Amino acid sequence: MSAVKIRALNEHDAEWVQRLLVERWGSAYVVSRGTSHDPRRLPGFVAEQAGQRVGLVTYRIANGECEIVTIDSVTPGLGVGSALIDAVQHAARQSGCRRVWLITTNDNTPAIRFYQKRGFALAALHRGAIDAARKLKPEIPPIGLDGIPIRDEIEFEIVL
Repeated sequence: MSAVKIRALNEHDAEWVQRLLVERWGSAYVVSRGTSHDPRRLPGFVAEQAGQRVGLVTYRIANGECEIVTIDSVTPGLGVGSALIDAVQHAARQSGCRRVWLITTNDNTPAIRFYQKRGFALAALHRGAIDAARKLKPEIPPIGLDGIPIRDEIEFEIVL
């Protein structure tokens, strides 16, 4: 298996990003902390392996903080997600950010494990936040992974 290479997201990725977002996120929009984001308009990184796109991360920098808005690995278990997080942390440090943070939902136990293994700490639990998120993105289903009702946003962070 060839090594994973990380590069900046560019305009040639637009169609692939659109397909990936709809497939993985249910639409081209993402909601976190009551804000709707269009990841297609955000900076990001693409992971490639053997010339194929195998991962994507998008992020936004505001007020000295960097939020990971989306992260996806097409081929889990190969270090794609870790490499993408490393790239965002580097970009955040370069921009003078004091932390990198992200939101996941209470049902997403694989993501909760993944983030903690990579040094993210629980920063906040936003109880009932998904009710407000559904007003912006009705596609969010009531039931998520393993039959768990989707209700809360969990905020993780790494302090830089």
